[in-house]
Amino acid sequence: MSKQLTPAAAGKQTKSFRRRYDDLEARRVALVRRLEALGDAARHHPGYRRAMHLLNETFRKGKLAQRLAILQAAAWLIDVLEKLTTIS
Repeated sequence: MSKQLTPAAAGKQTKSFRRRYDDLEARRVALVRRLEALGDAARHHPGYRRAMHLLNETFRKGKLAQRLAILQAAAWLIDVLEKLTTIS
């Protein structure tokens, strides 16, 4: 027996998806700003390009379920870049 969603349940599911999508996008924007705020010292590091790639191309290609993991990887890389640039 297949489950069919009522119009009300389908509306709730759509809102939930949209809310998750918007939350992930807001986190991505915050990480991009944090990365850009690191300055010139970090921009010359290869990890900077990798973090930007994660936040843009990889994030956009990933499915919604994968995007959280992509953001976590980018956040970790930004943490490392922040530590490296404050040491130098």
